[in-house]
Amino acid sequence: MVSADAARTVVGIIGNIISFFLFLAPVPTFVRIWKKGSVEQYSSLPYLATLINCMVWTLYGLPIVHPDSTLVWTINGWGTIIEVVYIILFLIFSDKKKRLIVVLVVAVEIIFIGVLTLLVLTLAHTHTKRSLIVGIISIACSIMMYAAPLTVMKMVTTTKSVEYMPFFLSFASFANGLAWTAYALIRFDLFITIPNGLGTVFGLAQLILYATYYKSTQRQIAERKGREVNLSAVTIDHNPKKISGRRSTTQNGHA
Repeated sequence: MVSADAARTVVGIIGNIISFFLFLAPVPTFVRIWKKGSVEQYSSLPYLATLINCMVWTLYGLPIVHPDSTLVWTINGWGTIIEVVYIILFLIFSDKKKRLIVVLVVAVEIIFIGVLTLLVLTLAHTHTKRSLIVGIISIACSIMMYAAPLTVMKMVTTTKSVEYMPFFLSFASFANGLAWTAYALIRFDLFITIPNGLGTVFGLAQLILYATYYKSTQRQIAERKGREVNLSAVTIDHNPKKISGRRSTTQNGHA
């Protein structure tokens, strides 16, 4: 019979794999941003929320705070690095106003995690106290991360389009929440159960929205492309006339 610890380790490894793909899910979005040379209507909030979430959970999983949580701090350490890359790309392709907001938020997050680490290590002298303090903050940060797409979900319901709510990011969020909820329930950890349970619900809500508005999104994209093609055709039709008119004027001038 498989022990609870062994099962937890297996589920934790699966959670690590899913989380890694979750962190990589925005890659197609940033490829599009790179090609367009603009962040368009994409929001920086999900990446800023994920960054602070990963930093806090990295602290929570360290042996000096919560022993036997290697699978927690390793994946969140990688997540921190990946989110930093995304935010740098977001800064490169944002306008001045968005860039300033992102820089200020990142600065606040770095100061916050530094102060939290210092206070926890100097004022809380047992693993239980450290786990409690960082765990509560981790729950709040996770809820912010999972709730960040709510702004995008509001835009989806308003525009009836999921163009700016990437499917793979929504699916990975759902799968990630499900895996880590299972991990936390095997050897009960309240601090991991609460945020990931909510994450599963938020992820499921995004998938439902995606299924609801997928057809209307495709219709809107097709209509937009149709207008662009028509505009291009009109431009092409008009240019030869202008060129022809110029040639006629030149020939009349020489005659």
